[in-house]
Order: sequence, then C-alpha cells, then structure tokens
Amino acid sequence: MIDRFTNVYDDKARADAYAKLEFPGTYYLAYRDLPAIISEHVNGTAALDFGCGTGRSTRFLHRLGFAPVLGVDIASHMVDQARELDPHGAYLLVPDDELSELPPGTFHLVLAVFTFDNIPTTEKKVALFTGLRNLLTAGGRIVSLVSSPDIYINKWSSFSTKDFPENRTASCGDKVRIVMLDVPDQRPVEDLLWTDEGYQEVFERAGVRPLKTYWPLANEAEPHDWVSELGTAPWIIYVLGRGE
Repeated sequence: MIDRFTNVYDDKARADAYAKLEFPGTYYLAYRDLPAIISEHVNGTAALDFGCGTGRSTRFLHRLGFAPVLGVDIASHMVDQARELDPHGAYLLVPDDELSELPPGTFHLVLAVFTFDNIPTTEKKVALFTGLRNLLTAGGRIVSLVSSPDIYINKWSSFSTKDFPENRTASCGDKVRIVMLDVPDQRPVEDLLWTDEGYQEVFERAGVRPLKTYWPLANEAEPHDWVSELGTAPWIIYVLGRGE
C-alpha cells in the first residue's frame, strides 16, 4: 500500500483537456445508467458533486433537476475551468478534501465520479466516506463511480493500457497508469487500483451501507466503437446509504 500519491489532475494542461471532455466512448458507459440509478435510489434535490473536476458531473446533476448543486474539488485549475464553463454554478475549492466547512445533514445525494480512483490509502478513503456520510440527510445516498480493476489491463474505446504491462501485477492500493484517447493531452494518467473487496472494507469501516452495485456493460446497438466494453465492465457504481 502506498503512502504518498500526487494528484496528477491538479495540472492546467489536464484541466484544459478535461474542460472539453463530455461523454465519449467508454465515458458514455459511466454516465449512461446514472439517471435511472439516481431516480431509483434518491429522494430530494440537494446534491454535492464530490471531486467535481471541471464541472462535468455538476452540470449533469443540474440537467437531472437537482438544485442546489455544489461542486467541490482539491484541484484549483479544475475548479477555475468549472467556474468559467458554468459561471452560474456553485464551485468550492477544498484543500486536501477538507469537508468540515460543509453543513452536515444537508445533501440528499453525494455523487463522486472517478474521485476515489485518486485517493490513496484505506485510512484516507475511510475518513472521506465517513465525512460524506455525515453530510447526508437521514435518507440520503452516496453514489460512487470508480474504475474497475479490469480497466487497467484491457483495451478500450477511450483508453490504452498497452504500454503498462506492470498493471497486471498491481495489487489493491498500487499505482497504475492509463492513457486517455479522447483528449489531446495523452500523458499517462496515474490512478490507484482498488478492488471491490478493498472498497467493501472501506465502506464497513466508514459506516456506510452498500445498497446496490452496478457493473455497466455496453451493447452492440450503441453508436460507439466498443472494444472490451461489450463483455467487461470498465466501471463500478456503488449506491451507499448511512450505516445506522
């Protein structure tokens, strides 16, 4: 398990690239099922986009009818882009994922899309899920979308891992690398591989209760050039409630 990890997304060039990224290819599968999942599990309209980046998921929540929506992130370049793209939105820079300034018991939904791919150590993940749990209303839900370990060892419409054979021997918590094909900045992205078993431990220790888990697969009728997506899920979507 690594103890130090640099957030490669706190970078102006990456922020510029992400600002233009919407829902191409493999990313389409990340968001395709979220409206139905959220509709099934969430009652209420106050939402927090935890790890909002350039605001893609925040704007997505607005389009689903959530209001108010607050986007928070630790990367200043990402937040700057979010504010530029969505000047009427609410975005907050939070140093080192500090959640204590946010009002507890406020949000019906906390959405975290790819956020926990970049958070090291079980202890840090537990602390953050504990903090997010405390921000929920009594019936609130956390929807956390993360990368499946399979994403780092296969070919995809939107990603390449061919230059990183070491990913195949990575264990839970190890650094892995992947190249995004849908943006001009194709420097390798560094993530942290985390298994389903690892997340289940985190959830138990954080006092959040897994309600349902989704593994979205592509289908041939969709207008995308699928590679592995038809038979292997690149993403995992966890729906979590308060543990008590």
